[in-house]
Amino acid sequence: MSDKRKNARVPLDIYVNKYMDGVPYMAHAADISQEGVSLGRLIEPEQDARRVGLQFQLPGSEEVIYAEGEVVREWVEASPRQHERSGVRFTLLTERHRQMIDTYVARGARGH
Repeated sequence: MSDKRKNARVPLDIYVNKYMDGVPYMAHAADISQEGVSLGRLIEPEQDARRVGLQFQLPGSEEVIYAEGEVVREWVEASPRQHERSGVRFTLLTERHRQMIDTYVARGARGH
């Protein structure tokens, strides 16, 4: 499988509020890039919602980031047990929040 990503991804270990049809569900973020985030499903209903709202704080920051995104990929990780995951591409971010993510990713890519 080829890697179509244009930007570096860095590890992220936080919980995220993922809004589907206006209802928040908790998800786990595993990594982030300038373009999007990888989320692990925790407890949420089966839905075909492609557009989601996100609310989260980056490690070391007190500011809550609000974003909208589109689910562009879904898969199941098999090890050590099955985890449903999704890739969400950011579709709407304020410039300030985009800068915060860009800075976080750049620092993580440099290993700081």
